[in-house]
Amino acid sequence: MRLHAFIDGNVQGVGFRWSTQQQAERLHVTGWVRNIADGRVEVIIDSDKEEILTRFLAWLRHGPRGAAVTGVDYEFSDADEEFDRFSIVD
Repeated sequence: MRLHAFIDGNVQGVGFRWSTQQQAERLHVTGWVRNIADGRVEVIIDSDKEEILTRFLAWLRHGPRGAAVTGVDYEFSDADEEFDRFSIVD
């Protein structure tokens, strides 16, 4: 399964991408995270366990210390297993 999310709020310049990568490593998921020009953070997370994606979504809703998440737009879909690790992309 795949979680594709856009996180709104004070989420750039506060270590959100790095913390997301750390969370991904703890939960053993693949995908990527990046800042986007409109001030949001975009995340794609693949896991074979729906429970893991639900836990990750709960984490994204508050983010790391220093972030102020005001909203998360997301969708679940089928993953196509294109990732072999989780990374921060530019």
